[in-house]
Amino acid sequence: MRFFYLALFAIVTKCASAQQLVQLPVWTNNMEQSNQTDWLVRPVQGKANAYNSQDRRDLILYNGLVKRTFRLNPGIACTGYKNMTTGQELIRAVSPEARITIDGKEYPVGGLSGQQEKAYLLPAWVDDFTRDERGFVFQRFVISKLNPFLAWKPATWAMNTKEATGVMVSFYYESAVPALKDIHVTVNYELYDGIPLMVKWLSIENKGNASLKIDRVVNEILATPEEESAVVGSAERMKKQQGIYVETNYAFNNAMRYDLSDQTLHWKTDRSYTSQVNYDYQTPCVLEVYPDKAPGIELQPGAVLHSVRSYELLMDGYDRERRGLAVRRMYSTIAPWTTANPIFMHLVSKNDEQVRTAIDQCVATGYEAVILSFGSHLNMEDSSAANIRQWKALAAYAHDKHIKIGGYSLFSSRRISDEDDVVDPKTGKPGGAFFGNAPCFGSKWGLAYRDKIKYFFTQTGFDIWENDGPYPGDVCASTSHPGHKGLDDSQWRQMEIQKELYHWLNTSGVYINAPDWYFLDGTNKIGIGYREVNFSLPRDHQKLLNRQNIFDGTWEKTGSMSWGFVPLTKYQGGGPEAILEPLSEHLKDYEQLMVQYYSAGVQACYRGPRLYDTDTTRHMVTQVINWYKKYRTILNSDIIHLRRADGRDWDGLLHVNPQLKEKGLMILYNPTKKVITQTIHVPLYYTGLTKTASIREKEGAAGTYVLNRNYEVTLKVRLEPDSYSWWVIE
Repeated sequence: MRFFYLALFAIVTKCASAQQLVQLPVWTNNMEQSNQTDWLVRPVQGKANAYNSQDRRDLILYNGLVKRTFRLNPGIACTGYKNMTTGQELIRAVSPEARITIDGKEYPVGGLSGQQEKAYLLPAWVDDFTRDERGFVFQRFVISKLNPFLAWKPATWAMNTKEATGVMVSFYYESAVPALKDIHVTVNYELYDGIPLMVKWLSIENKGNASLKIDRVVNEILATPEEESAVVGSAERMKKQQGIYVETNYAFNNAMRYDLSDQTLHWKTDRSYTSQVNYDYQTPCVLEVYPDKAPGIELQPGAVLHSVRSYELLMDGYDRERRGLAVRRMYSTIAPWTTANPIFMHLVSKNDEQVRTAIDQCVATGYEAVILSFGSHLNMEDSSAANIRQWKALAAYAHDKHIKIGGYSLFSSRRISDEDDVVDPKTGKPGGAFFGNAPCFGSKWGLAYRDKIKYFFTQTGFDIWENDGPYPGDVCASTSHPGHKGLDDSQWRQMEIQKELYHWLNTSGVYINAPDWYFLDGTNKIGIGYREVNFSLPRDHQKLLNRQNIFDGTWEKTGSMSWGFVPLTKYQGGGPEAILEPLSEHLKDYEQLMVQYYSAGVQACYRGPRLYDTDTTRHMVTQVINWYKKYRTILNSDIIHLRRADGRDWDGLLHVNPQLKEKGLMILYNPTKKVITQTIHVPLYYTGLTKTASIREKEGAAGTYVLNRNYEVTLKVRLEPDSYSWWVIE
């Protein structure tokens, strides 16, 4: 009887998928060619679309940069994943489309069986493969237009306000195992226009009457070619496949870098790949994506569980700058809110009058926002009518003057109570959190904190939230917290609470600073990466260290995704040599610190009670802001790293944007006590210029320069001691 059921199921599925494929445009051989357009320099004209293969057996996703092929009969499996720029094929063996562990038992989603040689995959072999019926089998697919993940509402200046476009295919599965007949799985692939990026995620729906425990959801499994072959050696030490870069929206730990914050990428070995060079089968050649610490999520009847989202960016080389440019372009495209970059100060206030004064100073100098810093008299957790009335009035005062207003609130690195803090699974007592003691987001206090923040923003009309210590990934062994069942689901549920809050704020038009990697769930900015006690060092040290921080912190994130720090008043210790107050007595240092950040497209937290103290100071601040606004678009464009600051020679950055009149803007610094006169090579490939460039220093006369075969020009520069200068390239 079971055999008859499976055979009938296979016939129905085959007919349904064949009928759907016929309706798609047919893939032709002349489409199979390497892409000749550098997508990082010129827009790719082709759009993402779904195609039917000529033999009516494969579904193909293609956008001119990526081609991903799925065999639909007799079952479903990804049989090709090709980078159209390099021609690299990233699939060496078929794998299940996903894998789900339910009540302790693993079930594959899709997949084909029968491949013997795992070093490579020939299309002719696929015809002899059979469908894997141990878990969830393919039923049908739906092609749809790509919808934005978040309905972001731009409320400040942003480099990009357009939502990404593309195509999505959803594959629907039902179980071939009768016991799981009420569990439906959907695997979704999103292919974006103009970028070699694919996003994959799945959902699990419980249509039955009983709850079940989801122990693990592996939403991506890729058997990739090895990056290197080693006869002996461990998987940990061998290089992983560099042709694909993957991020997910499940990353935290305050590292302010994705690779150190990720919780989901796992490179595995493959013992079925018996022809690999490594004698112990230790080659890292299978990429799996799943959260490490979410081993038990209860799925109630009628509920739907969504997996993490895997952002898969295909890479075409090893060059660090180019790889970084690709990642930065990914964020600018699929998370446009990360390009928002308002000009703000970080106010330390004791009373409302200081807030009004700061707002007035923002108006006078061209600043666009005031953020009430830590140590100020703002408390967003106070939901009393008097507190709401007080801050609503101040928000109205700011808005009347076209100034945004925001404030600071701390969540994690604080102790609340034994009942509400994270419970250490080792001791059964509060403690053991990332910050020692911290509240559980699933506790009564944590859920109330979320609601109070929403209430504050709804009632006051505040525009910016600086959320310090967002949920950092703590697990919690409490079984009495209402937001999670116990230890097994504690990380997942707390993460969901944090994400939902950020989603709500993002779609409400609130700008979010948060020192953790929640960009893909709606946050706007993170720290550039710095050591706080360094701001107690002398100003000369701070200037050079800040430039090192900017240089290091903008490889994988854009300037607009980063904030820096400028202590106008005493911070983390230090004497008069460390601070800028009185501002009028340190104008040169104040100006250069502003220029260093604004010239990189990085907003700094100018922390203090005021932006200026005299008319001379106001004039200087206004001049810098006016310069930044004049060149704002190019200064928020891609960064090319020229030379890292070391105090011995010049250092600097180059902004590039082929779509602008100003194709580039370069800024160089001389930290030494002597004049620097040098002829330097300026790399202009990413400006889009190919033959000549018009270059002027500051607002001076322009000269014409011829690009060499490496798309460089030679430029003679002169930098006065302890100074900077900048050049516009057109």
